[in-house]
Amino acid sequence: MIVPLSAIGHCRKPNIVFILCDDMGYGDLGCYGQRYIDTPNIDRLATQGMLFTQAYAGSPVSAPSRASLMTGQHIGHCEVRGNKEYWSGLTMYGNNREYAVTGQHPLDPDHIVLPEIMKDNGYTTAQFGKWAGGYEGSVSTPDKRGVDEFYGYICQFQAHLYYPNFLNRYSRALGDTAVVREVMHQNVEHAMYGPDYFNRAQYSADIIHRKAMEWLDRQDEQQPFYALLTYTLPHAELVQPEDSILADYKRRFDEDKTFRGSEGSRYNAITNVHAEFAGMITRLDAYVGEIMAKLEERGLADNTILIFSSDNGPHEEGGADPTFFNRDGLLRGLKRQTYEGGIRIPFIVRWPRHIKAGSRSDMQIAFWDIMPTFCDIIGVNDYATRYARKDTPDYFDGISFLPTLKGKTKKQRHHDHLYWEFDETDQVAVRKGDWKLISIHGKCHLYNLATDLHEDNDVAAQHPDIVRQLKAIAHREHLPNPHFKVTLPE
Repeated sequence: MIVPLSAIGHCRKPNIVFILCDDMGYGDLGCYGQRYIDTPNIDRLATQGMLFTQAYAGSPVSAPSRASLMTGQHIGHCEVRGNKEYWSGLTMYGNNREYAVTGQHPLDPDHIVLPEIMKDNGYTTAQFGKWAGGYEGSVSTPDKRGVDEFYGYICQFQAHLYYPNFLNRYSRALGDTAVVREVMHQNVEHAMYGPDYFNRAQYSADIIHRKAMEWLDRQDEQQPFYALLTYTLPHAELVQPEDSILADYKRRFDEDKTFRGSEGSRYNAITNVHAEFAGMITRLDAYVGEIMAKLEERGLADNTILIFSSDNGPHEEGGADPTFFNRDGLLRGLKRQTYEGGIRIPFIVRWPRHIKAGSRSDMQIAFWDIMPTFCDIIGVNDYATRYARKDTPDYFDGISFLPTLKGKTKKQRHHDHLYWEFDETDQVAVRKGDWKLISIHGKCHLYNLATDLHEDNDVAAQHPDIVRQLKAIAHREHLPNPHFKVTLPE
């Protein structure tokens, strides 16, 4: 006899809402030690759930980090390993020239991705924010990868404008058969660059969040749902509505910086750099608070796993000044670097029925662990064989950290090592225990994170045996990829 989900009650599969912000550093939240930016809702989320102190992004930049989350692969195996972009053709929006096709290198269509697994196991699926998993019309867009509802940016380069000419939509409910563009009609009446840009009023972060909230408001306890909310805050450009959030920070940072702009990167000139950045994080925090309140209002909070994280470390783009906000210097490095500051991220999980409130974990986890953990949660323990491609060897690199979430640490498996590579800065990194190898243009540097978290003291010369071990791991974990080339450790 098949029992309908509605009759299962509290045994129904849990909902999953994953909030993934953009370029937020490890130290940008109050619960991780930030002193200058207000994040009361995310801090409250941490007191209600589990805060991870050694969580890692898939990569030090956006597209490959998100690809790692989607595929359960580290970047030595993943098809997408950098921010390779595709632009072609031109079209006009008012007097503004735009690319007719735009987006990033597509995810491998023959390797299963997370929303496809969730969809295959009875979940309603949605993504709101940044896609960055394939250019428009490619083999990997939301409509082709198990997503029922998408609203946001297909292309992360387009997301450099918070007042864009258009946003992308795919909605099965509306009868869409492919991703379409929704023109921001008020925005296109004004220029993309220069003073007239600030006459635009359609702010993408607010629009995307409203769409996500509307979707969330339609969900109920009868049907399990999965949502990946890939908000673009606090990525550059540093701009937002002139409201009370921004006004408060302008009063606080009365001696602020200016940025002259970079038209080629779509960053307009701004004043009040520090106030803008802090305001964007507090604005994001307000979104998180609204999501928490909506789950409570709908009676969904107890059976919803709510996760908050970031795709990589802090950026300096658009005039941002991460040094100002992280004056304690806890971690070395920024976005695009495989030092801890570029890849160690905030990671908070709330699941009232299973996670002890106010708990912390020092377990080393990475984005490629998300897929096996979610599969474990929904009862798909054979995902690596069930969903593996048949024509060639496939790779699933993660481990489930569900035992840790449930407090069953004695049953928890642990990584022997973690691996990253990034073509743009020609860096490779391996972590094994407390040892961290970083290879830059093939030259090896070794750090002991137990005594040197800031990675200041290169001890490669003193430990050639450890260097050899970690170099061997790097050579073993790297599969050549013609689109993204790095120099392996020499």
